[in-house]
Amino acid sequence: MPATHTVFNQVPPLHGRDVSTFPALLEGLRREGAAWAEQEVRDLGALAGGEQAQAWSVTANEHTPVLRTHDRYGVRVDEVDYDRSYHDLLRTALGAGLGGAAWTSDQPGVHVARAAKMMSWSATDFGHLCPVSMAYAVIPALRANPELSARYEPLLTTTGYDPRTGPPEGKRALMAGMSMTEKQGGSDVRANTTTATPAPDGSHRLIGHKWFTSAPMSDFFLTLAQAPGGLSCFLVPRVLADGTRNAVRLQRLKDKLGNRSNASAEIEYDSATGWLVGEEGRGVRTIVEMVNLTRLDCSLWAAAGMRIGTAQALHHASHRHAFGAPLVTKAAMTNVLADLAVDSEAATTVVLRLAGAVDRAARGDAAEAAFRRFGLAVTKYWLCKRWATHSAEALECLGGNGYIEESGMPRLYREAPLMSIWEGSGNVAALDALRAMRREPETVEAFFTELGRAGGCDSRYDDQVALLAKDFADDADVEYRARGLVERAAILLQAAQLLRHGDPAVAEAFTATRLDGRWGHAYGTLPTGLDTDSILERAAVR
Repeated sequence: MPATHTVFNQVPPLHGRDVSTFPALLEGLRREGAAWAEQEVRDLGALAGGEQAQAWSVTANEHTPVLRTHDRYGVRVDEVDYDRSYHDLLRTALGAGLGGAAWTSDQPGVHVARAAKMMSWSATDFGHLCPVSMAYAVIPALRANPELSARYEPLLTTTGYDPRTGPPEGKRALMAGMSMTEKQGGSDVRANTTTATPAPDGSHRLIGHKWFTSAPMSDFFLTLAQAPGGLSCFLVPRVLADGTRNAVRLQRLKDKLGNRSNASAEIEYDSATGWLVGEEGRGVRTIVEMVNLTRLDCSLWAAAGMRIGTAQALHHASHRHAFGAPLVTKAAMTNVLADLAVDSEAATTVVLRLAGAVDRAARGDAAEAAFRRFGLAVTKYWLCKRWATHSAEALECLGGNGYIEESGMPRLYREAPLMSIWEGSGNVAALDALRAMRREPETVEAFFTELGRAGGCDSRYDDQVALLAKDFADDADVEYRARGLVERAAILLQAAQLLRHGDPAVAEAFTATRLDGRWGHAYGTLPTGLDTDSILERAAVR
């Protein structure tokens, strides 16, 4: 009998590798003041690329969360059951300091170290990182109420994990969620109708329906509601101090395109108890402290997703033969892979610069805080847009093999659109940048100061910076032009970092294409004469 099922020319799995061994990641870690954490990053990268963590990721997405509104006796419990693998992922991520632990240290670079570890661990699963991100981002917002901060912050900043349901004060560690949007408003949170009525004990009673609440098993949520003095921010625990369950009803779980390991729920506040965080009537200003940091994580995940897609595409092309030779040696494929790698490296370089700004701002650097405000707004918009296109092209590099679930590429592809929606869709992100231009001009000044540091490195860059400054000064139809302005700002910020700090081959490829309209918009349209060998060498997973 002929061996009709002999398997050959199939690509081995990309397991057993240290996913942190990406030059742009480690170079950025050192440059932004966190060289001391390199071994921690590498240890987590090796764990993320290992078979066990990858198996957790697959299982957590195959065995998705299940809602239990009542127990067997008919008692309302409002619980979500997760597969054990999801808990394993969360426990490892929090144990590595990806939650609130960074806020316990004044060591320079601690937030950069967290960012690099977050990018490395993202090679497992993005879903469980949503609650991890909120545990990190909630700290500055919570500090608007010193009493609540003193009570909850120590349990948010540990490296432990305690998934039990119970009063927050009796747990070893806490998780925090965010509950903002409603059916009628979406991103327009000022249209929220949830009400908060003062109670005699100083708390408020909340009544209303929230359309998207991610990680509904969090120990408490920061939520927006209309108080007598206007839209305000409240802390709403899931279980009260006396052990009774707060009136937070889980109505249903969302059937989502991606991010399926993590639950997102519609919840009902049925006279739920909450405590004011920040000033009454200034809820958006309070909760935006949390939003700004989760936007940083959206950008980190987009950069991490580009890295994962590039690595998978390059790995496949290096092992797969077609038309008599490895795919990676084919000129057209080389162009595509190098183009993907350029965007991946540019994304990693800029997000670590922003993590450095977050780190320095947290220690009182006003100039870095101003730069972070505008730089993060434009970067969140652009990278989260770019990732969706990038993941589609990376999947295509695997051909039909990339279109099947077992390759992991469809899951990566489905994750990408979430980053453009979470914490503000494209229009919201672009308009947020415009708001900063109008109300916080010092942030735009800080942004152009950053761009100016790369002045003189490349004439194409200098010309585009000058043109952007001119267009920023023109207020005519600025809202209509918002996306174009923000995209150009984000691309120039990437170019600035590459010109100053990046590999020369990557920097040249980026500026020659992203700043020159003569070349195509699809991936794989790089001009001839670039050092694609060096670009691909840096992108390889070892």
